[in-house]
Amino acid sequence: MSVLIFVDQTENHIKKASYEVLTYGAQVAKQMGTTAEALVLGTVNDDLASLGKYGITKVHQVANESLNHVDSQLYAKVIAEAVTASGANVLIFSHNQTGKAVAARVAARLKAGIVTGACALPDTSNGFVVRKTVFSGKAYANVSINSPVKIISLNPNSYQTVAGQGTAEVSALNVPLDASKVKVTAVNKVSGEVPLTEADVVVSGGRGLKGPENWGVLLDLAKELHAATACSRPVGDAHWRPHHEHVGQTGVQVAPNLYIALGISGAIQHLAGVNRSKVIVVINKDPEAPFFKAADYGIVGDLFEVVPKLTEEIRKMKASA
Repeated sequence: MSVLIFVDQTENHIKKASYEVLTYGAQVAKQMGTTAEALVLGTVNDDLASLGKYGITKVHQVANESLNHVDSQLYAKVIAEAVTASGANVLIFSHNQTGKAVAARVAARLKAGIVTGACALPDTSNGFVVRKTVFSGKAYANVSINSPVKIISLNPNSYQTVAGQGTAEVSALNVPLDASKVKVTAVNKVSGEVPLTEADVVVSGGRGLKGPENWGVLLDLAKELHAATACSRPVGDAHWRPHHEHVGQTGVQVAPNLYIALGISGAIQHLAGVNRSKVIVVINKDPEAPFFKAADYGIVGDLFEVVPKLTEEIRKMKASA
């Protein structure tokens, strides 16, 4: 009996969200009085033994290059067999793109109960009850899992990563692999300083910027904050910005520590994709913009006047630090 944590990786490096899940999984194991172990698929250049500082005792690795690219069907089969081989009764994913594609498939294979989008540690005082967000983050539900194997996918940026001391034992896990049905013919990487899904700070723009020619004011602020850039759906639909920057219910869902919205009214569809942000700052000249109701801080003013001054002040603070 143990807790098994799936460690997501890309380009041979562990993703940021995985460290959060490792900390979470170690705490779940502590609650249950058992051990926390990790599962890595593919070849990884990072020091896997160092994952022990997140509370992991053992790392199982299926080091096959065919697993370096996500094939949800193949991943599901390998992970399900790893759960059986390790004797784990709790499996934890990050609720990111990989987790969304794979976790439900694993649950079907193992006939396991699953809670997606968890936002807190399970309550194990009377059963196994997991709290999750519902209705695009507008409410919460407490879901009880009664199956022998339980699966959780954790919302990114909902649990604090904690690193301590220790090393983990790393061992190869021999799992028979089927031929992948997915063939990667090309990889087109999105250029940018910070990946949007893993950014701590996101600066996003809407139709209030009036046109793509004015995007420099947003880019200057993002550069000073080392932030990822994003946009609302109308901006993406108008091709002012690339489609991959569109955040919202029908675009990328983000959960940074700081989300700054420039000239975005805050339609409910946009809020659904950003409402898990720790702090939301809204700059808009319309005092009745719905986004102000969801904001932690708001500035009513012309963004073309406010943002350059904000950028300059940040630049001065950095220079004097």
